[in-house]
Amino acid sequence: MSTASTRLPEGRYGRSSDERADRKLKIAGAVLGAALLALVGYFAYHYVVESKISAQVITFEPADNAVKVHLEVHKDSGTDGYCTLRSQAADGSEVGRADFRFTESATRIDKVVTLRTTAKGTTAELLGCHTG
Repeated sequence: MSTASTRLPEGRYGRSSDERADRKLKIAGAVLGAALLALVGYFAYHYVVESKISAQVITFEPADNAVKVHLEVHKDSGTDGYCTLRSQAADGSEVGRADFRFTESATRIDKVVTLRTTAKGTTAELLGCHTG
């Protein structure tokens, strides 16, 4: 006596439900992956293109209640903006933070600004620059 096979003959009745589900998941994954890639590209483009002002800290000189910071700012001509600086004490606590506005029409600005602090600051950190 032989036992009857419960499997269907291969290729005779189309794909199984597992194969159809796998195909649908692959398509959904590809669509979501493409959408995520497009979203990342969109934000990266706007971050690079819309950034019309940038700066860097050249040097800084700490004192008891202030930090003198030499900034080099690059911006588009006619663009107004501001840069945010902060200073931290030796223990890592923030002792000063301020925005410095740049309204000059030049595209490159070298400026020494004074960041007031509540205690002796040991750092001068540029947090970012924004137009507006």
